[in-house]
Parts: sequence; C-alpha cells; structure tokens
Amino acid sequence: MRTDAARWVMASPNPLSVDALCAALRIGTPAARVLVSRGLADPVCARRFLAPSLDQLHDPFALRDMNCALDRLRRAIRDCERILIYGDYDVDGATSVVILAKAIELAGGAATWHVPHRLRDGYGMRPEVVERAAAEGVRLIVSVDTGIRAAAVVDRANQLRIDVIVTDHHLPEADLPAALAVLNPNRPDCAYPAKDLCGAGVAFKLAQALINTLEWSSEKRSRVVESFLKMVAIATVADVVPLTGENRVIVKHGLNGLAEVRNPGLRALLDAAGFAGTRVPTSRQVAFQIAPRLNAAGRMDTARAVIELFLTADPARARELARQLQEQNAERQQVETGIRETCERLAVDQSAAALVYYAEDWHRGVLGIVASRLVERLHRPVFVLGRNPEDGLAQGSGRSIPGFHLLEALEAMPDLFVRFGGHRYAAGVTLETGRVAEFRERFHQYASARLLPEDLRPQLALDAVVEFREINERTITELFALAPFGHGNPLPLFAALDVEVAGPPAPWNENHLRVLARQNGRTLVLKAWNFAARAAELPAGARVDVAFSLEEDAYGRDLGGIGWSAVLRDVRAPARAAQA
Repeated sequence: MRTDAARWVMASPNPLSVDALCAALRIGTPAARVLVSRGLADPVCARRFLAPSLDQLHDPFALRDMNCALDRLRRAIRDCERILIYGDYDVDGATSVVILAKAIELAGGAATWHVPHRLRDGYGMRPEVVERAAAEGVRLIVSVDTGIRAAAVVDRANQLRIDVIVTDHHLPEADLPAALAVLNPNRPDCAYPAKDLCGAGVAFKLAQALINTLEWSSEKRSRVVESFLKMVAIATVADVVPLTGENRVIVKHGLNGLAEVRNPGLRALLDAAGFAGTRVPTSRQVAFQIAPRLNAAGRMDTARAVIELFLTADPARARELARQLQEQNAERQQVETGIRETCERLAVDQSAAALVYYAEDWHRGVLGIVASRLVERLHRPVFVLGRNPEDGLAQGSGRSIPGFHLLEALEAMPDLFVRFGGHRYAAGVTLETGRVAEFRERFHQYASARLLPEDLRPQLALDAVVEFREINERTITELFALAPFGHGNPLPLFAALDVEVAGPPAPWNENHLRVLARQNGRTLVLKAWNFAARAAELPAGARVDVAFSLEEDAYGRDLGGIGWSAVLRDVRAPARAAQA
C-alpha cells in the first residue's frame, strides 16, 4: 500500500431510512443516501435543507447585547456622532465594514472606517488607532470581525470616553472585553442558535436589526435586508465556516441574488472573474475565483481597495479597482508558489506530528494560504512563519487537520508568544525569532501526544456506495439541489466497487487523465485531475474500487455538453469487505 494512501471512511445509511425518504420526498436513491448519511433522514428537516427560506434566518435579538448595541448605534446616527467601523484585512473583515457602513448610511448616518495593514499592523485592534479616533472626535467604535480578544484596546477606548460595540465571531478569552456591547454567538452566555456565523454574518445581524427599525414598508425592509446577503454569502464562503443552518440560508439566497447585481464594485468584480451578465458563481467558484481576488489586496498591500470597490458609485472607478485586485492576485499566486515550492523541497521528518517552517525573507501576506496548501499535501498541522523587518519578530499563520484544535494547542504554550489568536482550523502567531525552534519542538510534542498515526493519513469521507446505473440526469439534478457545497456540507463523494478499467487511461494536459470505468454494462468517463503519476494503478482490464464526485461543468455546458462530469478522487484495489 502507498504510504500516503487515503483512508476510506464509508458511511452506511440505513436502507429503511433511505427508502422512507425516497417515498416522502419523491427523490432517487443516491440523493436520499447522501441526506441520510448527513443526518437528514427526517423528511421535514430534509425539505428545509433542500429549500432553505429566508424565514429560517434567526431573530437578530437572539444575540446577547443586541438591544444595547442597537440603541447606542441609533442614538449615534440620530445625534450625528462620529462613528468609526474597525475592521480586518481579509474578505470577512472588509465585507463586514461595507455591510455596516451601508446599513448606517441607509439609516441616515455616516461612518468612517479603518482596516489594519497586514504587514505593518498585524491582526487585531491597536490602541494608537483608538487614540487617533478620539482626537478626531469619534464617540462610537464598532468593531467587525475583530475585537473579542482586544480587552486592553477597549479599556483604552473607555478611558477616552469612546463607547465600543464589538461584533465578532472568533472564540473569546475567559473574560470578555469591557465594551458597551459584545455581539458574538460564541460568547458563553449567548443563546444564539447559529454559532458558526462568520464576522460578516454577525455584522449583518446588527445591520438587519437596524434596517428593521426604519420607517419603510415591510416589503422594502425585507428587500434591502435580502440585498445584503450577496456580500454576506461571499464572506461566509471565503471564511470557510460550515455551510449549514443559517449559513446555508445566507449562501443559498446570497448566491442566487448575484444574478441581479446593482452595486458597481460587485458587478466589476464578477465581470473580472468571468461571471458577466446573469451568470451566477457556485460556492466553489466564489472560493477559488472571487475570494482570492479580494484577499489578495490585504495579503499584498492593503484591503482598503476592497472596501472602496464595494462603496464606490462610479462604475469606471470600480472597473479600475477590480483590475488592480486581479493584478495583485496574480502577484500573490507567484509569491505563494515560490514559498510553497521551497517548503516542499525541504526534507520532512515523517515522525513529526506537526510542522513549523520559517524563513526571514518570506512575504508574510501569503503565509496562511501556503500553510493551507502544505496541510493538504502533508496532512498534519502546519505553521509557516516569516520575519517582520520592522520589529524583528517572527510572524505567520497556521492551519490544521480534523481532530486537532489549533487554538487549544497555542493556549497550551502561551509563554512562547507575543501575540496569538484564531480558532480550531486557523490561527496566527507572533514570537521572537530566537524561539522558533522551541515552538517547532513544543508544537510537535503537543501534537504527537494527541494525534494517532491514522490521524496523519488523508481521509476520504464517502457518503454512499452507488452503481453506475443509478447515475442519470434526475440523479444529477437532485444531487445539485444539495448545494451550496463547502465546509460542513461537502460535495457528495461516492464509491463504486469492483469496476473495470475499460481501456488504458488517456493522458490529458500532461498531469491529468481521462479514465473509462465500466460496471455491469454501464461506462462512465472519469476526469482524473493530477493523476498522471498514478496511471500504473489503472491498467486496462484492472478491477478497482473508485471514489468519485459528480460536479457541475459550466465550461462543458457552454460548449453544448451535458453540464456535469464525474471526477475521480481516489482508486484502490477491490475491497468489498470494506463495505461491510
């Protein structure tokens, strides 16, 4: 067996539950198997999942402190006080600024905004920004996608007689900051049912509450609130939070709303990403074609261009900014590739349960995404660090694997860091360069005490076993109704067992293959991305088990094709015993 062979984890949906769901929803077996595998055997729950409606959005006042936050924000608008929105430099933080700024404008107010520079300022709120705001007469600061661990900065604002409303989704420390209001579904005393909102989702709840106080018709209020979902959907996908519950409602309706876009900046962004007219991106396309363009600004320079893009009313300026983001994204890709390839050339101790890479000259703006790529390849927690030339400190980002809580690992060694923060799967650290080696060793020791060898193998979570004869246009339509796909609701993954390789694999663009697979007289063409090196596992006439997904193929549809394709994800020797 290959040492990096994936471990197939096969779901076993109850056949009786599958049959009952088929009858109740009048759907085919493959879609029913996926729903049952994902805990949606109840027909009522399954219907709500398949057709999420806006009435499933939760009451914003279920967030603790919402009444206090809304009262203070309305008073600031009424009295024409100076309001500062304090955001962050990633997609989530920048869109949060836009959402709240637009809501305040619609309510008759105005707000200035600040986002930190990733390289100069680092993550989080800083006291000098608050002090400058006080000098400029700001009386209210609303943080978005940040602030939950900024107790000292909030204390400084209180000393300067500035009220602070914190809106955030990151995990809090034991004590909350002493803000006037703290809107965070993850604070321990908050009963809000959706704990997985991104930062823009929390900012949206405040905007939703504010819009609903305006003396407009209920139809207009609902229409305006729904219009915000376009931006929240992009942030929700970009921040890789689970696309279940309220997030599913947001993304489903937000992406659908992209068929009709009036915001000049959003229109220019979609056009630049190849979604002209009424063509609507999928959640995967948002993640890989739209979000990187927005993130590139904060990674390579400053996120101010993103906020200006969405706030400008000038279509020409919007197109100019969209082109700028595209150029920055191309630069980001080049820099990222160089660092990743350098890391991949380094020898990796296979016994290391967690890894820390460091170099003085690495561009710190792309280290998080490099860490993500390395986790995909090495399947173990990874930090990638660079040196900040301004203060001489090592700074960077980490990403994790299922079963390993990155923030808890950092909290077990807080003496190492000048600053740190994050959540289960992503975190950032700042520490003295002389302690990087110690961090590498302690991080490995912590991980090795908690991870088993099986945890360090890639894992394929298969929703169901299917036979090729079950795949038809109805099946495809029903499976695509499970979208939007992403974290928490991945694209369905199937296994077909003991199939025949019906001919030698056809090379395609050097690294890829086209594989003909036959089962009981039905042949399926499988696209095998980056499988050229594994062609020897697929000789003509071989019997194999295949793991595959069924995916939208907009390019093929545009060329007059069927609009979907089967994509090979893994192959192994037949193992019917594994099904049992």
